[in-house]
Amino acid sequence: MSFLEIKDLSYRFEDGTEALDGVTISVEKGEFAGLLASNGGGKTTLLRSIVGLLKSKPGSILIDKKPLDKMGRTGLSSKIGLVFQNPSDQLFASTVEEDVEFGPRNLGLSEGEITERVKSSLELVDLMSCAKKPIHHLSFGQQKRACIAGVLAMRPEILLLDEPTAGLDPKSESKLLYVLGRLNKEAGITIIIATHMVDLMPLFVDRIYVLKEGKLAIKGTPEVVFSSTQVMEGVDLRLPYITHLIEELKHKDHLPLDELPLTIKDARSKLVSLIPQNILTVKESIRLS
Repeated sequence: MSFLEIKDLSYRFEDGTEALDGVTISVEKGEFAGLLASNGGGKTTLLRSIVGLLKSKPGSILIDKKPLDKMGRTGLSSKIGLVFQNPSDQLFASTVEEDVEFGPRNLGLSEGEITERVKSSLELVDLMSCAKKPIHHLSFGQQKRACIAGVLAMRPEILLLDEPTAGLDPKSESKLLYVLGRLNKEAGITIIIATHMVDLMPLFVDRIYVLKEGKLAIKGTPEVVFSSTQVMEGVDLRLPYITHLIEELKHKDHLPLDELPLTIKDARSKLVSLIPQNILTVKESIRLS
């Protein structure tokens, strides 16, 4: 059984709108998973259901083989944590340090344990230098990382993030994704990010789940999902830019490409392999002369 097992999950808003319709997802321990959907596709509703903020039914959610509704607040917070899209929905204390220590303090931990958790959490997100800073003095990207630190201080095994790069400039986006990658690979935290930013998926995630109108449209590795071009068109999502370019070269310019590379590195390797060796040799000789 998977570490996070979601089966036949459904949710209907009070106005009758069906936000989730029989969604089934399995995430392995230590996996970096992506939840991909256009706006209104159900990804935020699914994340909030996973942490118990919404009571979805019918359906079931198991975390490490335990039913969500049998875990209790303390047991759940030690297993899973959610980072909201907007930091203002999560940050409330005067300083970064005070905000991060709020969760551990409410667990009744000793001062020594609280201090250690705050320090280690801020170090994990490269924010230790901002510990004493007022929240409103942080950049938007730093606020996002402060939110993550607050969740990490509860020592969850699963980290959920709703549109983590929304509103970030490219440099802050890269910094945040680096932090998430490190948390996954070095700290062993299972991560699920909900986003509509398809270009991010091939760089980090192991598996992708694509939703449309609350239903699971396709799942699989980035290679499987983004090779299903008709499915992607049907869920109102584009391919990663580099994949779209290669697809155009393959079908419109008839280049002999049997695969659709997902990253610039893969595309470069594939295109270079099509260039005759004698041309590459001549160009290299000219460059060195």
